[in-house]
Amino acid sequence: MRTIHVQGIQNGQPVTKNVGQLIMGSGNFLRKNDLEHIDRMFDTFLRVGGNMIDTAHQYGRCERAIGQWLETSGRRSELMILTKGAHHDDGESGPRVNPRAITKDLLESLERLRTDFVDLYALHRDDPNVEVGPIMEVLNEHLEAGRIHAIGASNWTHERIQQANDYAKSHGLIGFTFNSANLSLAKCRVPRWEGCVSAGREMCDWHAGNQMPILSWSSQAGGFFTGRFAPDKLEDAEMVNVYYTQENWERYARAEALAQQKGVTRLQIALSYVLHQPFPTAALVGMETIEEVTTSLDGLQIELSPEEIRWLDLLEGGEFIAS
Repeated sequence: MRTIHVQGIQNGQPVTKNVGQLIMGSGNFLRKNDLEHIDRMFDTFLRVGGNMIDTAHQYGRCERAIGQWLETSGRRSELMILTKGAHHDDGESGPRVNPRAITKDLLESLERLRTDFVDLYALHRDDPNVEVGPIMEVLNEHLEAGRIHAIGASNWTHERIQQANDYAKSHGLIGFTFNSANLSLAKCRVPRWEGCVSAGREMCDWHAGNQMPILSWSSQAGGFFTGRFAPDKLEDAEMVNVYYTQENWERYARAEALAQQKGVTRLQIALSYVLHQPFPTAALVGMETIEEVTTSLDGLQIELSPEEIRWLDLLEGGEFIAS
């Protein structure tokens, strides 16, 4: 599996985390009380070259299940962990992007995961009213203590990430080295959930300029390209509200045309789109079955040209390249 590089620090020395471009999401299969299925999912994912799972303090049941599997299997060294904290509605009322909540969530996550460190740690939401200084300082304390190896932001604007990194640089601290925003072929008309941030054109241009990786959540747009949805199917109110736009249905049609030409599926084209940006990307995919692991892996093998990417995205300079 192809990898991207996320820079961090370990034992006081710079370290590079080589993250597989397919990241296993933990929001689905780990909620099932089926330890045999969980073991098969992890074993398959690791066997095909995957090496990172995404979770969060807010997904308490999932973190505990991961910790149980890691302890039982003894395979902690094979699986990197990305977890998140300081979500605004995670057991406490009001905004929680502050040093106390960050520390509380991290320590509880480590206990649930039955590990003494996480490879990547992201702040699950932002609070623009909070100064970046105390946030970066407390994250650096945990980096220095070895509880975290790399820090990032999830659902922060690129302006706030830049502000935080400017503060870190001017104070001799380590800054964010990855971003976890929504990036998908189908564009969100409105945020899927409160406080969510999607990578629009300005954010993508910013990433292209500095080459900071995006680890994209909802990289397949909630299943928009599966065929379960159509302009006249209005039962799923969330999907209708977020993704049902004329532009997205045109992207759907173009993904179908390109999929037919390449002998693959629309969903695999949508996944490949995320992985062929002009900056490093990895896709968080909420795989629930062994089949979904293998079909997602097949999507990693598809090659798309810059012209095809722009054509899929309805941008000038795009071109459907006939085989």
